[in-house]
Amino acid sequence: MIRTAQPADLDAIAALHTRARATYYRGRIPEEAYGGAAELERTREGWSRAVARTGADGGVLCAVRDGELTGVAAFRTADGETTLTQLHVDPAHWRRGTGAALHEACLDAWRRAGIRRVRLEVYEHNLRAQAFYAHHGWLPDASGAPAGSHRILWLTVEEPAARE
Repeated sequence: MIRTAQPADLDAIAALHTRARATYYRGRIPEEAYGGAAELERTREGWSRAVARTGADGGVLCAVRDGELTGVAAFRTADGETTLTQLHVDPAHWRRGTGAALHEACLDAWRRAGIRRVRLEVYEHNLRAQAFYAHHGWLPDASGAPAGSHRILWLTVEEPAARE
């Protein structure tokens, strides 16, 4: 089930975010940059701000299975540009369709809001995520310029195909 995140979800979201980030940051950046109590609290505060956003400013969606939070996605619209800021699936739940369901729920929200183009930044070493996004139609920024250690991708939000 995909639903809107609530303040009561913040601890579970922050913990899931930390576990997911460890899979692609471990061995590449210092652990204190993605783990530990201080980083967990900073992560929770960031998610708290995201969950508090109102409809036009963005949203946070949670994937829940058997009462357990298994994935989370966040997007934000600022200065006329929408960005998929986060999409994480708990590593224990990879390859079960959770990421695809979250992505589709984001697409639905963007379509309802009239958003036609979305940006994201993906860590250059997170090849799993890059493959996921490519599969879902995201394309590299035409300039090819990275954003630090991240690659910029864009998605054109298409209207769903009309049913016959």
